Amino acid sequence: MYVTIPSENTRNRPVTPIVSAVAKNNETHLKVGSYLFFEGDPVDWLFQVKTGVLRLTRLLEDGRRQVIAFGYPGDIVGFPSGGYHHTDCDVLVDATLQPYRRTALESGDGDPELHRALLQAALREISAMQDHFMMLGRKSAVEKVASFLCVLADRVGDACGVDCKIDLPMRRGDIADFLGLTTETVSRTLTQLRKRGVIAVENIHTIIIRKPSALLELSLGSDD
Repeated sequence: MYVTIPSENTRNRPVTPIVSAVAKNNETHLKVGSYLFFEGDPVDWLFQVKTGVLRLTRLLEDGRRQVIAFGYPGDIVGFPSGGYHHTDCDVLVDATLQPYRRTALESGDGDPELHRALLQAALREISAMQDHFMMLGRKSAVEKVASFLCVLADRVGDACGVDCKIDLPMRRGDIADFLGLTTETVSRTLTQLRKRGVIAVENIHTIIIRKPSALLELSLGSDD
């Protein structure tokens, strides 16, 4: 999951497996805290998240960390860069993954339908990554945090009347490293949104969106 540009046209769209006929006994199950792969490992498999949450990260030469993306149900992780993984990938919430051989992406000889589906997924990831880069470079802290919450609400939010509840399995520092902010700025921005009545903070891992329309406006740069 990248932070893309929120749109009413993409709200609550269902996310389904690429090929629903794949046998369940091919699934991979990982516990929280375990790693799926490390940066520099050769890519033999791609993985679609069926349940759980993954975190993809890279370390800079000076030791600073960048969270590249979060893997939520429906997302595919492990696309190769020169044949190798370009991030570490660990598990934030116990995960069930559907593996696909890398060759299914690179050749349609085996299953043309799967090849087309994986290729389309790779193209969608490139587009989402471009949106995310634009967000990192152009949006304010409030716009970034609001966009992050909007995307989560669209993907995994639970409707509670007019409100929407979202779980945050990641730490504030993870959100900061994902949005190009400091941990203090993320915490301060969430407090600002809470004081304005846009959100309520139920606990450190649960946020209630009280005013979804106001949050969407903030994510798009409207601060009326």
